[in-house]
Amino acid sequence: MGEGRVSAGGGICGGEKLGELRSPGQPGARPYQTSDELAPTKSGGAAVGQRFIYHPEIVNWHDGSLLFSVALVAGALNSVAGGGSFLSFPALVLTGVPPIQANATNTAALWPGTLASAGAYREDLRREDRAVIVPLMLTGMTGAVLGATVLLHTPQATFLRLIPYLLGGATLLFAASGRIVHWIRERSSHMRNRTKLAVAGAAIIQLCIAVYIGFFGAGAGILMLAMLAIMGVESIHTMNAYKTVLASLCNGIALIPFFIARAIFWRQALVMLVAAAIGGYFGAYYARKMNPVHVRWMVIGIGAGMAGYFFWKQGF
Repeated sequence: MGEGRVSAGGGICGGEKLGELRSPGQPGARPYQTSDELAPTKSGGAAVGQRFIYHPEIVNWHDGSLLFSVALVAGALNSVAGGGSFLSFPALVLTGVPPIQANATNTAALWPGTLASAGAYREDLRREDRAVIVPLMLTGMTGAVLGATVLLHTPQATFLRLIPYLLGGATLLFAASGRIVHWIRERSSHMRNRTKLAVAGAAIIQLCIAVYIGFFGAGAGILMLAMLAIMGVESIHTMNAYKTVLASLCNGIALIPFFIARAIFWRQALVMLVAAAIGGYFGAYYARKMNPVHVRWMVIGIGAGMAGYFFWKQGF
């Protein structure tokens, strides 16, 4: 399995292998390297100037156990309240996966669970809803490809610096999601009839959201709920159905550029995929016994903690 090479600017370009990726010391071993990586700062953070060397095919028992455990919890969180990426993405970075590849690997690991959830909502999507959701799907696919392409051409150092801001912004969005959706719904009553203008406007908004999904994605569900409220979708079950289908589609489409660029670390992805599936199953089973408010505050705490950690590591 060959991974994508890193361009002079630190982004990933597909179509060229680095050679066989083997354990250090083995004949022909060529470790994964980035050309625009980060050296530790005084606070343990990062600064441009020194290469990190990664061995993406090596998953030792310590890292494997950590990724499995974190993905187990992330899968459970996604099945109850969302926000699993606040845990799973930082875990990949902390185990030595380069930031851009960590984002791609995280998408691959959690996507099957989202796809399964989309299937569970099929009864909430009526035939007459197709005229509404099809335009959103078309712009969503376009935006996801654009977002993933931008990510793959972003320098590793730049993306690493963006991580605390992305996590912090997504956490604030998650925390304020209820008020945001309520506020928008109160001010969009004139669009309850789902006119063609409302659908066209929502399709443009979905294009922008999908670009964000392809680039990072955490907290995108709240943005889609707000967009659906603007459209005049009233049933929370229908809103969740739309959101889950669109998220599943956008993440699935974003995986195509990631796959072509060989940006996915498959061993880590498979470990997390299995764990997330198990966590999602049991999370859904016990969801009725859990207080959603407590789960939401736990997700908010995790997101804030991860954002704070990356801010600290970068010397802020």
